Amino acid sequence: MKLKKISLPRPTLKAAAKYLITLVCMVLMNFALPQREPFSFPLYYAALCCGFDPLILSAEFLVASAVSLSVYASLSAAIQAVLLLTVFTLYRRYKRTLRLERLIYLAVAQLPFLFLFPHTGYALFPFSPFLQKLVFSVFFFLLSAFAEGGLHSLLHRVFRCRLSSGQLCELLLLWLVLGLGVRNALGETAFSCLALTALLIGTVLLKSPIALPFALVLSVPLCFSRGNIIPLALFEIYASAALLLAAYGKYASTLAFTLCYLFAQFFEGVYFGSAGQIILALLPCVIAAAAASILPEKLYATAKRSLLFYREHALPRVAVNRNRRAVGERLYEVSSLFREIEGAFTEAIPEEDPHARLAEKLKDTLCHDCAGRAKCEKNNVYEGMKKLVSVGYAKGQVSLVDLPESIGAHCGNAAGLLFACNKLLATFRTTERELQTAREGRRLLAEQAHGVSEILKDIALEQSEEYSFSEGETALSRALAEAGIVSSEIFVYGEGESLTVSMTLTPGVDAKKVCAVAGRALNVPLSLSEKIPLTAGRACYILKRRPTFDAAFGIATCPKQGETACGDAYSILRIDERRFLIALSDGMGSGENARDVSDRTLSLLESFYKAKMPSETVLSTVNRLIAYSPEETFSCLDLAAVSLDTGDADIVKIGSPIGFILSAEELRVLEGESLPMGMLEALHPATMRAKMGENDFMLFMSDGVTSAFGSTSELFSYLSALRPINPQSLAEEVLKTALEHYHGTAEDDMTVLTVKLMKSA
Repeated sequence: MKLKKISLPRPTLKAAAKYLITLVCMVLMNFALPQREPFSFPLYYAALCCGFDPLILSAEFLVASAVSLSVYASLSAAIQAVLLLTVFTLYRRYKRTLRLERLIYLAVAQLPFLFLFPHTGYALFPFSPFLQKLVFSVFFFLLSAFAEGGLHSLLHRVFRCRLSSGQLCELLLLWLVLGLGVRNALGETAFSCLALTALLIGTVLLKSPIALPFALVLSVPLCFSRGNIIPLALFEIYASAALLLAAYGKYASTLAFTLCYLFAQFFEGVYFGSAGQIILALLPCVIAAAAASILPEKLYATAKRSLLFYREHALPRVAVNRNRRAVGERLYEVSSLFREIEGAFTEAIPEEDPHARLAEKLKDTLCHDCAGRAKCEKNNVYEGMKKLVSVGYAKGQVSLVDLPESIGAHCGNAAGLLFACNKLLATFRTTERELQTAREGRRLLAEQAHGVSEILKDIALEQSEEYSFSEGETALSRALAEAGIVSSEIFVYGEGESLTVSMTLTPGVDAKKVCAVAGRALNVPLSLSEKIPLTAGRACYILKRRPTFDAAFGIATCPKQGETACGDAYSILRIDERRFLIALSDGMGSGENARDVSDRTLSLLESFYKAKMPSETVLSTVNRLIAYSPEETFSCLDLAAVSLDTGDADIVKIGSPIGFILSAEELRVLEGESLPMGMLEALHPATMRAKMGENDFMLFMSDGVTSAFGSTSELFSYLSALRPINPQSLAEEVLKTALEHYHGTAEDDMTVLTVKLMKSA
C-alpha cells in the first residue's frame, strides 16, 4: 500500500508559522527580568487586538507562563487568559468592535498579577514588593497599549510603507523586551548572533545612513543587560565599517564588518582566553557573515523594492511639475500656431466689382480690333455694356430685349455682343462657384484650426497646474490607518470637480470602504475612477469626486413597414466622467440611405465632442460637411449634453420634432424651428438650456413617433398622464402607443430615446 504525500495548504502553514513565532516570542519575553515577570502579557493582548485566534493565543500564553516555575504565576496567567479569552470571543461572536472599553478590560486583567504573582521585589527599588508589583502593573498596562500599535505596524505596515516616529518607538519597546529575554534565556552569544546578523543584512540591504540608527536599536537590550553603552559604540562601529564598502557589494561589506569585529575583540582581550572562549566570541561574527553572504542577490533586490519602491519624496513632485510645465508651454505654443493658421485662412480672397470687370473683359474681347471703337467710346456704348452685363449677371443670360439703346443705335455687331456676353457670363458663373467653394473651404479650415487651438489651450492650462502637497493627505492617511487600511503613498491634487486622490493599496482592499473613508476625511463624496495594478501586492486606486447624479437610458426603435433598417440613429456617449451626451438623428427618407445619413451625422458629432471641441464649431462644421455631400442628404437632430454634477442640459434641436422633460411636478416642452442639417450652408440651430433634477426624464422622438399622435396637444396630454419608473419602459410604452395610433403598421421610421437622472449611490 502506497502512502500519499500530504501537503498542507499554504495559508495553513503560514498561520502555523505565525503562531509558532508568537509562542517563541512569548516564552523569551518572560525571561526579560530575573523573577520571570509576565512580559509576554503585552504581546498576548496586542495579538488579540490584531485579530489572532483567542483560544490558540490563550493556550500559548499559558504555556509561556510555565517558565516562571510557580503555581501562583501560572494561576495568575490562567485568570488573565480566561478573562481576555471570554471578552474577545464574545465580541467576535456578536460581531462587535472593541473600542475604548478594551482599556478597561486591560486594566482589570492586571489584578491577578497584582494579587497572585509571587514577586519578592528588587533591592534596587526602596519600597515594598507589593508597591513594586503595582508599578509593574501600570508598566504592563502602558506597554500593552503601545504593543498593540507596534504589532499592528509589524504585521501590516513594515515593508509596505514608511512608519511614523510613534510606530517606530512602539516597535523599539517590543524589541527591548524581546532582546532582554533572548539575552537572559539563551545567553549573550545567542543574542549577539541574532543582532549582528540583522545588523549586517540590514546594512547591505539599505546601503544608506539609516543603518546607523538601526544599529542603535539593535544594541539597546545589550546595553540594558550590561549597564553601559559600550555595545552601542561597537554596533555603530560595525555598521559604519559595513556601510563604508556597501557600494562595492555584499562581500565587500561583509569583509569590512568581519575585520572590524576581529579588531574590536582584540581590545576586549578575547584572544588571551581559552580556545572555547575565543570560539564563542567569534561565533556571532561567523554566523552574521555567512548569512549575509549566502542570501541571494534576488532576495536583496526584492526586499529593497519593498522598502523603497513607494516612499514619498518631494523630488518626484518637483520633477512631475517641471515636466507638466514644459508640456503645457509646448502645447500653448502649438495652440498659438493653430491660431495663426486660423488667421491665415480667415483672410478673405480679394473681390473686385464683377460688373465692371466683366464689362472690361467683354470690351477687350469684342472691341479690341473694331474700326468703330473710337465712335463707340464717344457715344457711351461702353457704358451700355456695363448695364447689359449687370442685367445678365442678375438674370443669368441676356437677349435682344435687354440691349441698351446706346448699343442698339451705334454698335454694328449687336448679335456678336450678345453671344460674347452670354459666353462670358457662363464662364464667370463657373469661376464664381469655384471661388465660393474655396471660400467655404477656407472658412471650414479656419473653424477647425480655431477648435484645435482652443482644445490645445485648455490642455496647456490644465497641464501647467502644479501638483503641491495637500493638507488633506495627512488627514486621509490618518483616517485610513484608523480604518485598518494600509496605504504606502497618498497623492491628493486638484479641487472642486477636478479633485483627484491617488493611493497605493493592496489589490484586495474593499473599494467602497476606501471611498467612504476618504470621502469622510476630505469632506468630499468620492468614487473609484480607476484601479491600476503595480506589483503582485500593490495597486494604485484613483478616486475622483463623485458626481451628484447618475444616469440610466432607454431606447426603442421600429423601422418603417417594408424596410429592413431604421433610418434613425441614436448615440449615448460619455464625454468625460462628469458629462454625457445623447443624440437622435433622423435622416430624410427611410431605409438604408436615411440610416447612412444619420450614422454619418452622429459619428461626426461623437468624434468632435470626444475631442472637446466648442459646440458652435462642432455644429457648423458637421453642417458644412453634410452640405458638401454630392447627394441631397439632410438630417434632423436632437442633441443634449448633460452635466452629472448640476443636472444642467445644453440642448440643440435642428429640424427635429418636439421633445420633453418629464418630472413629478410638470411636463416641459423642448421645441426648435430650424431647418435640417445640410439644407443650408449657414446653420442656425435652436439652442436652449434646461435644468434636470432627481428622477427627471428627458425624451427625444423622431417625427415618425410624433406624427402618430396627430397633434402636439394630444402628445402632451398623453405624456402628462404617464408616471414612468425607468427610462427603458418609458421608451417602449411611447413607441407601443404610437404604433397603436398607426393601427400596428409603422408608416415611418420610429425611434424613442429617453434618459433619467438619479442620485448617485
